[in-house]
Amino acid sequence: MGGLLLLPGCASVRERLPNMPSIGSLVTPYKIDIQQGNVVTREQAQALKPGMPRAQVRDILGSPLLTSVFHSDRWDYVFTFRRQGQPLQERKLTVFFKGELMERVESDELPSEAEFVASLDRQRKFEKALPLEATDAQLKAFQERNQANNPAPTPLAPASTTFPPLEPAR
Repeated sequence: MGGLLLLPGCASVRERLPNMPSIGSLVTPYKIDIQQGNVVTREQAQALKPGMPRAQVRDILGSPLLTSVFHSDRWDYVFTFRRQGQPLQERKLTVFFKGELMERVESDELPSEAEFVASLDRQRKFEKALPLEATDAQLKAFQERNQANNPAPTPLAPASTTFPPLEPAR
């Protein structure tokens, strides 16, 4: 079978196995995840209040992705995330200032932090969580196994209470 995969261009192989896909259709190159910009969650946007100074807004959202010399009273936070086999995630949030104080915020629909993390984890299955507590029977069986495999430790000899001098006597 391995030899057949190496010869998909041969006419004789194609005639014998007409339904066999080509190597090009079986192998796809790996494409890395590309994240650009600042992740801004719904909780962060809700923490912003009109009248906040610029420094406080920067503490909550981080440094803006875009600042313009021509629009000094506007900070743009743009986030894009591209992953192979998934739709492009793109969100924008713009903070407007009047002088040094925040005036208003305009944004796309922002996910909560939990929603954002779940969107990144493509392997995650939302199933019922396993219990994190053992039953009394499980605890008893565990203790019995441990006692049988690990005998009681022997007590250590008492430690010496005298120590040699740190520096030689002169």
